[in-house]
Amino acid sequence: EIGGGSIRIHNVELQQLIFRTLGITPQEQSDKFGFLLDALSFGAPPHGGLALGLDRLITILTAAESIREVIAFPKTTSASDIMSGAPSVIESQTLSELYVVNTGKGASAGSL
Repeated sequence: EIGGGSIRIHNVELQQLIFRTLGITPQEQSDKFGFLLDALSFGAPPHGGLALGLDRLITILTAAESIREVIAFPKTTSASDIMSGAPSVIESQTLSELYVVNTGKGASAGSL
């Protein structure tokens, strides 16, 4: 694959419909994705993009030790995202629905 992309959801009502279809309550939508819903409520224009994987190619061409060295806005080394607050605690019910068990040190249901 040389590239890929799509038109993003740019309508707050459509985004909320998708969340409802996924079983995400309005309160959860606000708690977990309020930043996105607020932004979309201001009227984002249709937007999309094409990803060519240039970051990977440049990593190889420059013999960089990490792709983070060539990405303009990389995640932190802990893979956290300060804009969305990810990663966050996963509810026990969600883990159960997905048949996921946290086996890390000191793991308990709902912990990271």
